[in-house]
Amino acid sequence: MAILERHDTGAVAHLKLNSPGSLNALSDAMLAALQSEFDALSNDRSIRAVILSGEGKAFCAGHDLKEMTAGRQAEDGGKAYFKDLFERCARMMMSVQKLPQPVIAQVHGIATAAGCQLVASCDMAIAAEGTRFGVNGVNIGLFCSTPMVALSRNIPRKKAFEMLSTGTFIPAEKAEDLGLINRVVPHDQLSAATEEMANMVASKLGAAVKIGKEAFYNQIQMPLDQAYAYTGDVMVENMLYRDTAEGIAAFLEKRTPDWQQ
Repeated sequence: MAILERHDTGAVAHLKLNSPGSLNALSDAMLAALQSEFDALSNDRSIRAVILSGEGKAFCAGHDLKEMTAGRQAEDGGKAYFKDLFERCARMMMSVQKLPQPVIAQVHGIATAAGCQLVASCDMAIAAEGTRFGVNGVNIGLFCSTPMVALSRNIPRKKAFEMLSTGTFIPAEKAEDLGLINRVVPHDQLSAATEEMANMVASKLGAAVKIGKEAFYNQIQMPLDQAYAYTGDVMVENMLYRDTAEGIAAFLEKRTPDWQQ
């Protein structure tokens, strides 16, 4: 049984965390599997959207605490292991945003600690009613400093710090209000709602979404004047695409565009 399952439907890739016994913890094996799939997807022009989900009772419960405990047994107390672990995890999380395809988290059960970080790292997210989100490492004496990076870039800082310092969970409806997820749906509609969003994204011009996604994350870190200068250049490049000209012509002529990318 693969720890990470993949199947494709048309231009949508479905990745499922498949370690329900550990609540899909981000073990060494899971991190490696995710990184491998993201590396493959980065060069797959046939895929235009990605759905990330979890098998079993939960989306993802964060790092594998049993593996982390074993890592402490090294002569250095685990310092080298932990440094490598968090570097590998950060690389995987950043790979989500570096992918040319938008990644949609399909969330149920719980998404906690690095699991919440994974949701925050995705471009969009849909959650089932009853889902809970938390960065609750502080409850066991470990402040969720790396999950904080993605979380604090999704929701207001005081709300992020409250979650980090109190270890409390928030319900899906609150996560939607704060901007951590896009919407909440009944559990029996979760798969269909996520699929609908993915297919909508996949129906757009892939080259335009790719250049737009990269520009989105680049400009958001820039001062306002630099962001406008940068995105102006991006729009110039986008306007020069053959398929963009075709899309504009098709809109004006009230027909379906004949896109080649």
